[in-house]
Amino acid sequence: MKRGIIQALSAVLCVGLLAGAVSGCSVGKNKVPDLKEMSFELPTEAEEADITVEPIANLADDFIRGMDASSVLVEENSGVTYYNYEGEEQDVFMTLAQSGVNYIRIRVWNDPYDAEGNGYGGGNNDVATAIELGKRATKYGMKVCIDFHYSDFWADPRKQFAPKAWEDMGPEEKGEALHDFTIESLTEILDAGVDVGMVQIGNEINNGLSGEKNPITIMQLLKSGSDAVREISDNYDKEIQIVVHYTTIDQAYMIDHNAALLEKYEVDYDVMGLSYYPYWDGTMENMQEVVSNIVQKYGKKVVIAETSYPYTSEDGDGAGNSYSDGVDGYEVSVQGQADMVRDICAAASEAGASGVFYWEGVWIPVGAPTENNSAKWEQYGSGWASSYAGQYDPNDAGKYYGGCSWDNQAMFDFEGHPLESLKVFKYLKYGTVN
Repeated sequence: MKRGIIQALSAVLCVGLLAGAVSGCSVGKNKVPDLKEMSFELPTEAEEADITVEPIANLADDFIRGMDASSVLVEENSGVTYYNYEGEEQDVFMTLAQSGVNYIRIRVWNDPYDAEGNGYGGGNNDVATAIELGKRATKYGMKVCIDFHYSDFWADPRKQFAPKAWEDMGPEEKGEALHDFTIESLTEILDAGVDVGMVQIGNEINNGLSGEKNPITIMQLLKSGSDAVREISDNYDKEIQIVVHYTTIDQAYMIDHNAALLEKYEVDYDVMGLSYYPYWDGTMENMQEVVSNIVQKYGKKVVIAETSYPYTSEDGDGAGNSYSDGVDGYEVSVQGQADMVRDICAAASEAGASGVFYWEGVWIPVGAPTENNSAKWEQYGSGWASSYAGQYDPNDAGKYYGGCSWDNQAMFDFEGHPLESLKVFKYLKYGTVN
């Protein structure tokens, strides 16, 4: 996510794209554990629904309809319950799959804990958390994108801190550490049975990566991460796409500049990920131009790696909202949220993008806005940052730690019930009839 959480806060593992689950096949030198297979079919024609979705012409069957769901585990640990559309308790990953989501994105931090083991918050997203979430996503037929920040906490254009263990390393040693961390982490994740289809080597790296700001050094670090992913892909005989992720795409010339650097320094990657928040990142027309330029000029795939839109202006946990206003032509409502997601997917598809990930559509309040929820945020890491993160990030988390500023942009209500707008993913191709 961008803006530092807004300052105030064998062959493809023996399965197909949508089946996504592991069935005990032997991969490389490793035996991947069995996981239950469960997949959900998409509609083959327009269906009646409580939201209106216009069909997207020529939408590819394999278009990525993704969701970042990195906060689920700490939400549940904090007492949050997720429900299905009938009001029954249900694994949120099953609800996402039933709603047409086919890809889950999960961020990974190296060591998001202080010396006493207190979590920094924001999901406490270490490798163990990624494994638990990834296994659940795989169980319900969804592929997984692992988003390495190569930091111990949030990485974005404002800050790219090195992990604590790497702080005293020079660029060459840091590159070796990054390579080894990638190898070790992906080995653990894959051996646990997670169906990894993509790996991000860095998160919103416009202005740095792991504490390094020199563009040439950044390119070398990216090559270390890319080499590691290719090694894992070969060892497991599994196709894993490599993603390089940028934001601030309203500055189109800078995205082209970064793409040119990647080409010049021969960074091996498959997909450029772009954050596109319609209230921050310019027009959809500009987004399309950026996407089309990368596809046509550089021959790379593109995904919108992050996007979102509010369904309400209310604050669910008393911690304030990152964004609550609407965008011209789009209501702040459940239908408005569905309209925005549909139109971003349509614009991205038309420009040649391979898919869209909605950012943290599951991050809802852990208590009422009239309650003091600080104890849960601190203990379980379900706020955007805990006070313990202050030693690592003194100028942001150290001053502004607290709850979730994203609950009004989730696709579940404040009590954990899925919004009708979540179904937009299953209706993208054929639309709805009302």
